[in-house]
Amino acid sequence: MEIKLTSKTAPDWTGDGLAIATFGQETVAAALNQQLLNLDQTTLLGTLQEIVTEAEYKGDSGSMVSGRVGGSAAIRKVMLVGLGDPAQGTIDNWRKAAAQAVKWANGAKCKTLALSFPLYNLDQELTAQAIAEGALLAAHQDNRFKSQDIDDETPKNGDSLELVEILGLDSDAAQAGLTRAKQIADGVILTRELVSAPANVITPEALAETALAIASDYSDCMTVEVLEREQCEAMGMGAYLGVSQASELPPKFIHLTYSGKSSGDEAAKRKLAIVGKGVTFDSGGLNIKAGANSGIAMMKTDMGGAGATLGAAKAIAQIKPQDIEIHFIVAACENMISGRAIHPGDILTASNGKTIEVNNTDAEGRLTLADALVFADKLELDGIVDLATLTGACVVALGDEIAGMWSNDDDLAGTIHAAAKLAGEKFWRMPLEEPYFEAMKSVVADFKNTGNRAGGAITAALFLKKFVANTPAWAHLDIAGPVWTDKDSGAYTNPGGTGYPVRTLVNLALSF
Repeated sequence: MEIKLTSKTAPDWTGDGLAIATFGQETVAAALNQQLLNLDQTTLLGTLQEIVTEAEYKGDSGSMVSGRVGGSAAIRKVMLVGLGDPAQGTIDNWRKAAAQAVKWANGAKCKTLALSFPLYNLDQELTAQAIAEGALLAAHQDNRFKSQDIDDETPKNGDSLELVEILGLDSDAAQAGLTRAKQIADGVILTRELVSAPANVITPEALAETALAIASDYSDCMTVEVLEREQCEAMGMGAYLGVSQASELPPKFIHLTYSGKSSGDEAAKRKLAIVGKGVTFDSGGLNIKAGANSGIAMMKTDMGGAGATLGAAKAIAQIKPQDIEIHFIVAACENMISGRAIHPGDILTASNGKTIEVNNTDAEGRLTLADALVFADKLELDGIVDLATLTGACVVALGDEIAGMWSNDDDLAGTIHAAAKLAGEKFWRMPLEEPYFEAMKSVVADFKNTGNRAGGAITAALFLKKFVANTPAWAHLDIAGPVWTDKDSGAYTNPGGTGYPVRTLVNLALSF
């Protein structure tokens, strides 16, 4: 699907489908302003008035109505989509409305679609970016693993929409917004496809190959190093390697570095690490995930943090922010079962010398992250953000659509919160309740890898905190809930991997 800007307005445009976004009104009678009434009379043959009246449409956020334009009109179908109260709405309302319009157009078998939206806060760049993001992400369908229809040789559930035009926006600022949307969508779609792919496709080696491809495609600003098992052993990464040792697939420790050009000859002023959990399949180890509700069938998504890390890297490589150095780190492996598997009760030694009693082999993600965080912590950074599908406890606490955030630094937490709000991705800051760590004390080692069931997401964050000693600002993001959805939300998160939270990470990098 192609998306572009045009100076045309709704009365000048001809094509299959026209989607018009409107603000919320108190009454149905006020849903159509004079401009829309004129358009209805001159171009749409009274269709708007008819569908508004029949559906009692008032422009509430997320609401929509549509209809076919009769006669020989230049536009075949039209829809209205609500933005809600402009005083309370966020830019995500524009993003979601554009996504609704694209899904409607595909369902209505439109090949061309025009989007007529008001400006958000009189900002052409942000408006164009939000509309284009919503459209591009809603249009993405992952049909890679579906067989093709023998009759027409097109993927099943294929889309018909070929062209989307954003009306009334053709300035340089709007073009910059469109370009930014395409760059970010590239990263989100990469993440979606990494997370959605099965574990026999996305292996530790496949994640490493993805990082190598990013470094090759953007060699002007990206470099990559992939550490093999022997190199990790030499660095003392006993926690990470303990998790990987039962798998027949070798671990791959990925270090992808973005170097933004500075305004002068000096080095980058800011240094950030994004560390993603990269367990490409999690059986649970000897504490095997068993039973109907164990979730083992979805453990291909346990590399959601790594997927988002690489997706953000791809987007940032295209955007090329200045005066910042970003390290993208993934300790990729599988957590499997064999005669080499770690046992409950084994003691592992991480690369910072800390000893860990493994009282649950299914709490493996924090073990891989421990050595990844120690690696990052040695890079003389200003901040580290780790992200992981880490605990079911976080899903119990916050549900499927909100991720947890823990941080030792209020400024970093605030920056992440602002980045997430702009992206329309939800985070809730959780407490680093230090007394909870008492439950993780060990008789035979420095500490255990799990505590009590109560507060499990908090104790996981406290565990990770033990492996950041030198970096002043650190945040942990538990994204177990939002990385996958089984439902069509009606917005830009289609069933499957959601691409969460690539857009937050990109916004963070741009504002860090």
